[in-house]
Amino acid sequence: MQKNQLFAKHFSVEEFKLQSGDTLFDATISYVQVGELNAQKDNLILLPTYYGGAHSGNLPFIGATGPLDPRRYCIVIPNLIGNGQSSSPSNSHPSQRGADFPHVSLYDNVQLQHQLIESRFGGAEIALVAGWSMGGMQALQWACLYPKQVKRVASICATARCWPHNFVFLEGIKAALTCDAVWQEGRYKSPPIAGLKAFGRVYAGWAYSQAFFRNQTYKELGFDSIEALLRFWEEDHLQQDANDLLAMLYTWQSADISNNPRFGGDMQAALGAIQAHSLIMPGSTDLYFTQEDAKSEADQISSATFSLLESDWGHCAGAPGRSPSNTKQIFSALSDLMNRG
Repeated sequence: MQKNQLFAKHFSVEEFKLQSGDTLFDATISYVQVGELNAQKDNLILLPTYYGGAHSGNLPFIGATGPLDPRRYCIVIPNLIGNGQSSSPSNSHPSQRGADFPHVSLYDNVQLQHQLIESRFGGAEIALVAGWSMGGMQALQWACLYPKQVKRVASICATARCWPHNFVFLEGIKAALTCDAVWQEGRYKSPPIAGLKAFGRVYAGWAYSQAFFRNQTYKELGFDSIEALLRFWEEDHLQQDANDLLAMLYTWQSADISNNPRFGGDMQAALGAIQAHSLIMPGSTDLYFTQEDAKSEADQISSATFSLLESDWGHCAGAPGRSPSNTKQIFSALSDLMNRG
């Protein structure tokens, strides 16, 4: 599938009330659609994006060689608020641009996505909501809020909340960015280059496992040294807006699928509300979305299958299309899930 075959569509709400009590003006979800909704409206798949990624990053999940075939399914990839495609500090209403962008929660993202589905797809049944990392968090939020509509859910290298050690990891990369003197509390006149580079370097150490570096697995990605990999992470983050990164980071740190009016902070009730056939697939060496945390949540979902993604790639084991062996495991588990129900 060629990326240039896809054209982003947009769904906007003039004034969107946020969970914080603030209002997001011209709240917009940018999304792409691959495939068409059938007459029965039961072939819709949602693939929410991950931290720092745009819709193109989820395209490796899609194709005739895998279980998510666009000839059979209507696949929608909604961009996370803050990622520079949907409403973000870098592109928002002038009164909310940059440091003035309001806090947006996991719940807010899914509520706006639900309005998109109701508006553009007529309340279609959702055959699957799936995602990696923050995409998986959104998938679990969907499944507990709309148990009658969501038939299957796949959470890959993700959890239903940001657990304490995950929160501390994020505090570290946030500090690396905001200690740049150019940062100026988000009111920078030019990009905080040193902070963005530091953010990328620190993040790289968490994204992969110890074995990934010890065994020089980075060479499978085309890097001949650790330094080459770190430089790539620097350059990748220099392409992103610093306020955008921190807007998404807030959503991640505050993520908790029970923190909303429906469940009032009762995680057991939120997980217990999930009726969808569920795949909970943490990475065996993930350093921040740990298998222990994911297993404790899976045990509270009556329909969950817990399937460990065995890999030395750390959190990046679940990244769409990065590693052929990891992708094979993910596709196999998704195939089994799609055959359920």
